[in-house]
Amino acid sequence: MEKNYYKILEIDKDASPEIIKKAYTTLAKKYHPDLQDESVKHIYEEKLKLINEAYEVLSNEEKRKQYDLELARKEPNTEDLLNENINNISNEYQEKLLRQQQLEYQRQVQQAKEKAYYDAYIQDLKNRGYKIRYRKTLKDYLNIFIAFTLTFIILFLVYQVPFVKHYFEDLYKQNSVFRFIINIFITIVNVIINIFRGDN
Repeated sequence: MEKNYYKILEIDKDASPEIIKKAYTTLAKKYHPDLQDESVKHIYEEKLKLINEAYEVLSNEEKRKQYDLELARKEPNTEDLLNENINNISNEYQEKLLRQQQLEYQRQVQQAKEKAYYDAYIQDLKNRGYKIRYRKTLKDYLNIFIAFTLTFIILFLVYQVPFVKHYFEDLYKQNSVFRFIINIFITIVNVIINIFRGDN
């Protein structure tokens, strides 16, 4: 049953017979075809037919009871409405999530394209004989400092192993080139230490 007579008469389901009659009278006057323009008269005739049909059923006690039973069977219950709302919310969430994933995918594709173009441009410059110099950032300098510090600590710890220490001491005494390199390194370290101390 597709027609809802209560909505047609613009009343509630628990409306009294008096309210039904009053609503019918008001709507019949409002939508009477004789009070309308000739161009839309046929529309109001159909509207008035529905109003008459609704009043005929709802003004009759037996017909109204039968109609209410049929209406109750056709209308979804609260649980069905709740499940429908949950499904709608779930579908909206999935659509939103899908849109976000599509946007993220497009962003990643765009970034990949830009990187590929940049890499191709750099490679083309290298092929033409240009030397590419990258400006180091603070993060690059920090990484270099950390790497240098870790290397120094590892070498210092390795040097503490007795046979390694003896090997390098012997190498220092016997190899003049190695001794020269170590002396330069020690001189540089001493200069740096003196600079930090503020000595002249």
